[in-house]
Amino acid sequence: MRTRPGPVTRVQVRAVNGDELAVRPDRVATEEPLEIRIDGAGTLTVTMRTPGHDFELAAGFLHAEGLLGPGGIRRMTYCTDPAVDAAQQYNIVTVALDGPAPELPDRRFAVTSACGVCGKASLDALTLRGCAALPAGGPPVPAEIVYGLPDALRAAQRTFDTTGGLHAAGLFTAAGEPLCVREDVGRHNAVDKLVGWAMLAGRLPLAGHVLMVSGRTSYEITQKALVAGIPIVCAVSAPSSLAVSLAAEFGLTLVGFLRERRFNIYTHPERVSLPQ
Repeated sequence: MRTRPGPVTRVQVRAVNGDELAVRPDRVATEEPLEIRIDGAGTLTVTMRTPGHDFELAAGFLHAEGLLGPGGIRRMTYCTDPAVDAAQQYNIVTVALDGPAPELPDRRFAVTSACGVCGKASLDALTLRGCAALPAGGPPVPAEIVYGLPDALRAAQRTFDTTGGLHAAGLFTAAGEPLCVREDVGRHNAVDKLVGWAMLAGRLPLAGHVLMVSGRTSYEITQKALVAGIPIVCAVSAPSSLAVSLAAEFGLTLVGFLRERRFNIYTHPERVSLPQ
């Protein structure tokens, strides 16, 4: 059986510095496919991800897609089918659910590490699933807490320190305490891993928490936060127009361009206590 892949892969580079050339070892973030199967139903999706926390990724993805059902997950396993190429056995996760296998959606296709589940970006899809708007209330998060989130997220990015090439998602309390940080070549995968961690730990819904992401905020990241019950999403970069529309309609506070003690609030500013 193949050795389980790790989050970092060793490579050799030719490093050019002015007129100097040196051949030296380097490390890059691992990117490999992960096929998520549902026992009794077949393959749901294939996503390009950084190996590690694969079961959390599968659980978070299924939760975001509304496919878990009332019984939840019974078990998750890597593929041990001898008919499968040994090189791919750690790239296939099979999820067994309590209860009958769901009918899989028609949109089963490969997901890249860059764009997420393209083609589902529609507010109607969430409305049809019966997703409720997030409840109002709770003490607002002080701006000083918000200012500190990027540095706290960056301090926990251990694989980024080695490779410089990963996105991160961090879950924080309203007081700025980091609870969990996950890294991946795909920003949406990092969020799925985070939500999967919370789900497997029995922490959902995540009311009163803050999600901090290292890149931009897409529709999918906002949607995953909404389904997990996270009321505040912060990002160091910009949100997309659909992310703003989704956040506005479903009661989520969306913060962007959070860096160097400044940020923009795009929707529902009442959850952030602003300086006078």
